Amino acid sequence: MRVLIVEDEEMLAGAMAEGLRLEGLAVDVVHDGAAALEHLDLHTYDVMVLDRDLPLVHGDDVCRSTVATGAEVRILMLTVSTTVAQRVAGLGLGADDYLSKPFAFAELVARIRALGRRSRPAVPPVLERAGIRLDPHLRQTTRDGRFVQLSRKEFAVLEELLRAEGAPVSAEDLLERAWDENVDPFTTVVRVTMRSLRRKLGDGPVIETLTGVGYRIR
Repeated sequence: MRVLIVEDEEMLAGAMAEGLRLEGLAVDVVHDGAAALEHLDLHTYDVMVLDRDLPLVHGDDVCRSTVATGAEVRILMLTVSTTVAQRVAGLGLGADDYLSKPFAFAELVARIRALGRRSRPAVPPVLERAGIRLDPHLRQTTRDGRFVQLSRKEFAVLEELLRAEGAPVSAEDLLERAWDENVDPFTTVVRVTMRSLRRKLGDGPVIETLTGVGYRIR
């Protein structure tokens, strides 16, 4: 899952980003509404965590503009306001959910994951294919009943391959969904991660490379 945090309080934005990355999410961070709109034009996000009171372009206008474009990103709006009227107004702009500051980090993660599930076609809570069983919520993976310890990026890549249900996934799409904007588009990180993932999954290769197309689990 890829998340865009739009928050002008830099310390709060950094803390949220660090925590979400530890949860295995790819996270980009901007601090004003204009930068948020630029990022939404350049990248595809599952969820945008949007502070309402932003410089340059107000969060309300970012929300309106995003909804007007038909973007599939789900919007979690943040605000210091706790009044019902303010929450209703935010949802009326097209936000999918609302969270008042201060908030518990565990609740932020739960709301983001819930919105992320809504941003994609429904899939089973546990993904299974070719003897691989991956539980996104418990963050556990087994192959033929054997527990497989994966890094966060290996887990994210494997999840994308399993979600594709046998269809190939390009290296570019894996970069877009499992890494943030700071990754070099010409890097070999996908190839390196794939090599490590294959080694950990063990004998009887299940990840197939389609030259010039991408990777798939047969």
